Parts: sequence; C-alpha cells; structure tokens
Amino acid sequence: MLASLGDAPLEDPRLVYEPKYDGIRAIAEVDRGGPVRLWSRLGNEKSGQFPAIIDALRSWARRLKAPLVLDGEIVALDEKGEPAGFQQLQRGRRLQKGGREPFCEKGSRPPFSVAFIAFDVLREGRTDFRNRPLLERRQALERIFGRTGSPLLRVSEMVRADGRALYQRALERGWEGVIAKHADSRYRSGKRTPDWRKLKILHEQEFVVGGWTEPRDTRSHFGALLLGVYEKAAGSGATTAVKNALVYAGHTGTGFDERELGRLMKLLEPLETKECPFGERPRTNEKAHWVRPKLVAQVKFTEWTADARLRHPVYLGLRDDKKPGEVVREPEMRLHATTKVRLDRAEPRRVQGSAFRVQGSRVRNQNREPETRNFEQQAPIDDQSALMDQLREIESSRRDGVLLLPDGDRLNVSNLHKVFWPKQKLTKGDLMRYYVQVAPFILPAVDGRPLVMKRFPNGIAGKAFYQQRAPDEAPEGVRVEVAGDRDPVSRIVGGTLKTLLYMTQLAAISQDPWFSRVTSPESADHVALDLDPMPEVSFARVLDVARWIRDELESMGATGVPKTSGADGLHIYIPLPAGTPYDAGRLFCQIIATVVAHKHSKVATIERAVDARGDRVYIDYLQNIPGKTLATAYSARASAYAGASTPLRWREVDHGVKREQFTIETVPARISEVGDLWAALRKANGVDLSRAARYVQDA
Repeated sequence: MLASLGDAPLEDPRLVYEPKYDGIRAIAEVDRGGPVRLWSRLGNEKSGQFPAIIDALRSWARRLKAPLVLDGEIVALDEKGEPAGFQQLQRGRRLQKGGREPFCEKGSRPPFSVAFIAFDVLREGRTDFRNRPLLERRQALERIFGRTGSPLLRVSEMVRADGRALYQRALERGWEGVIAKHADSRYRSGKRTPDWRKLKILHEQEFVVGGWTEPRDTRSHFGALLLGVYEKAAGSGATTAVKNALVYAGHTGTGFDERELGRLMKLLEPLETKECPFGERPRTNEKAHWVRPKLVAQVKFTEWTADARLRHPVYLGLRDDKKPGEVVREPEMRLHATTKVRLDRAEPRRVQGSAFRVQGSRVRNQNREPETRNFEQQAPIDDQSALMDQLREIESSRRDGVLLLPDGDRLNVSNLHKVFWPKQKLTKGDLMRYYVQVAPFILPAVDGRPLVMKRFPNGIAGKAFYQQRAPDEAPEGVRVEVAGDRDPVSRIVGGTLKTLLYMTQLAAISQDPWFSRVTSPESADHVALDLDPMPEVSFARVLDVARWIRDELESMGATGVPKTSGADGLHIYIPLPAGTPYDAGRLFCQIIATVVAHKHSKVATIERAVDARGDRVYIDYLQNIPGKTLATAYSARASAYAGASTPLRWREVDHGVKREQFTIETVPARISEVGDLWAALRKANGVDLSRAARYVQDA
C-alpha cells in the first residue's frame, strides 16, 4: 500500500500520524526455522544487502509460532541510534549488488547502523490482516513486534488525533515529513490511496550569489547561479564576511523565466571579477564566472546533503533587505511560508503537502463555466516543481539520468536535449515538462485504455513509426496487458505518471488511447467525429462544420465536446451509454456526418477518396472501430507549430479561435485559467441511440 501526496489536517480524530522515514520501503517475510527475506516494493530482494537485519530477524523469529509478513522501512541510523537520511543509507555501500562490506563509515563505531522499522502487519500464519482497520492491525503489530529485544528491529512511532507536535519535531530534526493515515483504513496491496497521505517539508533560506555558469543549448544569459553562505567567526556570535570566507553550498539553474534571466544578467555582469569568492573553488560542469558577493537570493530546497550541499534548490528571487555578510546556514530548518505550523493555536488546520496543482490553478475566473470547475485531479505543485527541476538538470547535463517520481519510483531518461520541434527549438525535455504539467488532466483521459504509440526518435523532422505492442523491457510500474481474447497483443495501458513519461522517453509525442478500456475492449465509452480539412481549407471552415454538427446533436438531445486536434483539424467527442458496442457508436456518427454533409455539401464531405473531397472538410466517422485511436485531450502533437489537442468551449467555437494558439507552451496556462474542460465528457450522459431512427426521418 502506497501513500498519496496531499493535504491533511494536523488535528483530526479520524487520523493517526507517523514519521516519514527516509529509507527503503521493505516487506519482511519471517518464518521460524524457515526463510527470512526482505523485499523492496518493486519485488527486488534486499536480503543480501542488509545481513545485519536478516540476522536480527532470524534470531527473533525463534520465538514465533507462525510465519509473518510485515511492512516497514529500512533506515540508516546516526551515532545516537536515531533514523537518518537516505544519503547515509547510500553511503553505507550495502546498496551495491551483493555488497557485504561493513555499513559503518571508517572511524565510526555506533552500536548499530541500520534498522528495520515496521509500521504494519499483513499476515500472521493463516490470518490475513489486510482487510482489518489500521488500528486493529496496529494492535496486532505491537503484540507481535513490540518487544524484539534488538535495536535493529523496531515499531514505528504513532500518535492519534493530534500530529502537531510530531510535525514540529519533523521540522526541528530535518525529517522528510509526516504520514497521515485514516485510522479505519484497510491495507490495499500495491495500491496508492488517499487513506495514507505524505506531508512533505520544504525548506527555504537566503544565499549569497558568488557567480554564474555559462548556459547550454537554447538557454540564454546564464546556466545556473553559484550559491554560498558565510561561516560564523570563531569565538563570536557575529558573522564576519572576510575574504575567502564564503562557503559553497551548491548551484541552482531552475526557477527563472526569460525575463528574470535577463534582469539578473544585468546585475551580475558589473560585479564580475577574476577572483573566486568561495573559500574553496567549486567544480562546475560549465565555465564559471565569479562575482563580488553583493547579491542575496532566496532559494527553496528539499534538504541539506551530508556534504553540505543543497538538494533540489529552486530560485525564488533576490533579497534587497538582507546584507550578504549576514547570510549563514540557518541552524533550524525553516518551513516554506505556505506550510508553517503554529502550535499556539488550537483550531484544526491543514498543512500544504502536495496537491499537484498546475501553476496558477487557484486563480478565479468569473467567466468560467460552472460545469468545468473540476480540479479534483490536480497534481501537487511542490512535486511538480521538483520534477520539472530534475528534468531541467538532466537536460542541461546532456547525459542520461534517473528521474525520481513523486511516489518514490524511478524512471531512466535520456537525450532530453534532443530537439523535437526545430522551428521552436523545443526539446524532448520540453515535451516531458509539458506532460508533467498537464498530467493531472490527461491521465484521467487515458486511464485504463490501451495506447498506440507513434514514435519520433529524431523529432518531427525525422522518420516516425507506429508501435502497437508494448516493449518487452517495459519497466516495473508501467501497466502492460492484453485487451481481451480477440487481441493477443500486449499493450501499454494508460493511467499513471510513470507510464506517461516512459512513453515520452520512447519519443511517443502524442497520447493515442482506444475509445474503450482494457477491461471492456468491445464497448466504447464515447465516439468521435474527426474534422479533417483539405490543405487549402481555412480553420474557420472547420469551425463552421463543428457548429453544424453541434446543432444536429442538440436536436437529438445529445452532448458534443469539442477540442482542437493539435494539428490541422478539430474533434467532436460524444459520450455513449455504458456497454455500447463500437458498431452502434460508429453507425450513430455515420448518420450525423451524412446529414451534415448532405445539408452543407459545398463545405463538408464524407468522401473517403482524397481526390473526391475537393476544397472541403472531411467528416471522418470511421475512427470509431476497435483499435483505432485519436490523440486525446491535452496530448502534444507532432505538428509544425508544436500543437496540443485542446478542449474548447462552444462559445469559443462560435466566436472563432486559431488552432496555432494552442501549443505545448501555452496550454498549461490555459488550463490554469479555464480548468479541465474535458471533464464535461466524463460527466455527460450518454446519447440516447434510440432517437437516431426518428432523427433520420426528420432530417
């Protein structure tokens, strides 16, 4: 069972609170006289990497009367025996395959260095606890595992109803965060659920700017700012900014827009000097330019690493109210302003965890249509920002990288600097960042649906090819299934961020799902009319045809939801009643298309032969057969203008729009303004197909 990233109150009688341990999630299988094993949540055995824990479990297992399955975390311990961060666990070198070197660093002699902290029991003998409430499972865990006699085997801390003090300790001790769990939640193996929610901590402080690095690729002005803090003068509470007293803390190349890059460059250039201001000259990937330490930047970050470097720093802005000589590493980590907790107030409050919101999605628009205010699928802004930052860093390095996803999973990515749209100089990395931004809206559109890939390994100017079958080496966490007995092909099935980004890594620019789900491949959830203009036909003519189709649908009491195709045309989707076979939906579309083409024969046509269409808009109803696809809402397209398939309001169709205004660069901001217009398709009632016969007679 996996935790979701989300908000939660710190006071709630329905919740319990636990520390968010920064280690390796592990399932422990323990049997008296039998095998004792540790498994990662992806099914990889970790037993050989942590023999001390295995030995402790095996010794304790002699008391057991029945085999056990426990859920918990493998954590590193500091010299006081307290859980430490993931970086210390990495430094222990037991993560190396088959590694059995002593975990402790040279010269360190703590009594132990790793521990298994259990927080749930799944099975005891033949008793399956997973369908029992969390508090009942907790009682069983404390009975079974509460007194192991080993400091390497522990039960997680838990508090009920009031997590404020625990959260405060998380701030003071630099923990990764806190987990809030519903007290009556059942354990759902392998599922991510809001019953468990992660409340992550974000830190923020000032840093002195000591230089900048040269930009790469299409980046202008500079690549990253080089940051530092001053150390306190020995024997004094004051801070003295003396020559070479600035300590390098890391660099940040994220958080800037084009305007801010230019503004900062104008401030940096007059300060340039040949002398490095840092006590030790830092190594940089690109050529460094040094400046006199006169500027102070506000930066947010996830944590300090063990070697005193910033992890995931993001530039927020310059400070003109802080003297550079006053900037030191703050001894107490401060929470970001939007997530501060006050313990002197008793009323319930919510802590911002990760609501994965698209930038600006809280902006109200009085003209927004009520039925489109659907933000329940939005993504957590903190995780979105961190993911975008990772992608930028990997792209700027021009090397392969590993992307850490919000749920703790990982994805290998490569060639992010490769240009996919030459005219706009947009890269594969730009495409990935676009999909991160629109993921909360595109994922519901492809959830549970088989996907067809059209791959562009060298961008839109290169050769493309279709791929129906899922790659044999699809990573763990990417859903691959066979869609029914009639289709023996193993296909990628949409619905997760990892799947979306994995397909992007494979250079599949668009997301092209079936109209049916993998669980019911013969039944279409909706049908679509694809308006495809001939080369000389204007988009205004396409909008005319769309309006005529809407009028026909309204005469039948049917709903049509329009969107740009992201290329030259426009799509109109029509929801169907549950269980509607493809044939029935296709026949309905054929009737609508035929009537419109008959009434407006000079503008619209259903002629399949290209030579017979003339300068008209082709109304294609033949996409509505099993296995056929159209690019879904919010999908990027391999069009010359880097288009994105964008849902429209009908009043926009009436007033007129230009297809080129909807691109992967503009659509995220549009979603922030108008919300998820595509939610209307999921909420609408299916068309009454029985009215089709009467419609034909009337037409």
